[in-house]
Amino acid sequence: MRAILLGGALALLGTLLGTRVAIRVLVQHGYGQLIRDDGPTTHHVKRGTPTMGGLIVIFSVLAAYGFAHLVTQDPMTASALLLLFLFAGLGLVGFLDDWIKVSKQRSLGLRSKAKVAGQIVVAVVFAMLAMRFPNEDGRTPISDAISFTRDFSWELPAAAVVIWVLVMIAGTSNAVNLADGLDGLATGASVMVFAAYTLVNIWQNNQSCSTRLGPRCYEVRDSLDLAVVAAAITGACFGFLWWNAAPAQIFMGDTGSLSLGGALAGLAILTRTELLLLVVGGLFVMITMSVILQVGWFKLSRGKRLLRMAPLQHHFELAGWAEVTIVIRFWIICGLCVAVGMGVFYAEWVAGT
Repeated sequence: MRAILLGGALALLGTLLGTRVAIRVLVQHGYGQLIRDDGPTTHHVKRGTPTMGGLIVIFSVLAAYGFAHLVTQDPMTASALLLLFLFAGLGLVGFLDDWIKVSKQRSLGLRSKAKVAGQIVVAVVFAMLAMRFPNEDGRTPISDAISFTRDFSWELPAAAVVIWVLVMIAGTSNAVNLADGLDGLATGASVMVFAAYTLVNIWQNNQSCSTRLGPRCYEVRDSLDLAVVAAAITGACFGFLWWNAAPAQIFMGDTGSLSLGGALAGLAILTRTELLLLVVGGLFVMITMSVILQVGWFKLSRGKRLLRMAPLQHHFELAGWAEVTIVIRFWIICGLCVAVGMGVFYAEWVAGT
């Protein structure tokens, strides 16, 4: 438990203090955000705002996790290290995208095929490694079954597991990326969702089959160490929000959004709560569905639009809502989704005891 508190607190301090330094360095080098001309005109004033702030989030989380274990002398676990690999690996893909944008001064970074290829490589390596490293009970970090609040009884072949993990990671990382369109929106939502997964991991550790056998115990590897990572990401996002809230002094960029989305998918997979993520991360699902529906309707209706603009947050901007109003209301929706998801998680345990 000390490692969880240390990880969260140190990551918060890392972004709260480190982001200020990063803003100054990025401004000096002219690494500012390019704004699309086809977006809301109110965003044009944001042109030149420092980006790639996700680097500070990633470094703070990695440093906080390492220092927390150094202080507590708790051993690092395979599950947490794999989650950090996924977190940093997708952050690297996002960083390459951001770097091309700022260095070449254009609004498009990596080509879509290159970006997808990077996500696939990281996700596949994560999946293949996570099916290895069994502990003394024979459990690997991920299972060969799809899960809701715990694994279903039917199992998948190894190839299908890799494909399922790839779909989860690609879908969630892109969902958080789509939500990162207004000041503080994705960051604030991430605070709530990762905080929920911190509690999920602590609960699963307290009801682990390794220490407390019973009909409703959880067969999850390294849940307490996963809680350290989840708490560190929560703290890092909370500290970064100080600088990212409207009017944002820095953007996280694809560096941050892809890494956070990947970590969120990784936590769902490692905690055997894959389908529950659709509820807890309901805001990200809603925003992603707005894009899918917009594109689908545009093709089916031969050029007509369902929304003024997708993702959904930009539709409300063009409808005249103030940016801060949209962000706060979307945060409320996110909080409700998290509350419902946590209620479902707890209710499933109560119903089985």
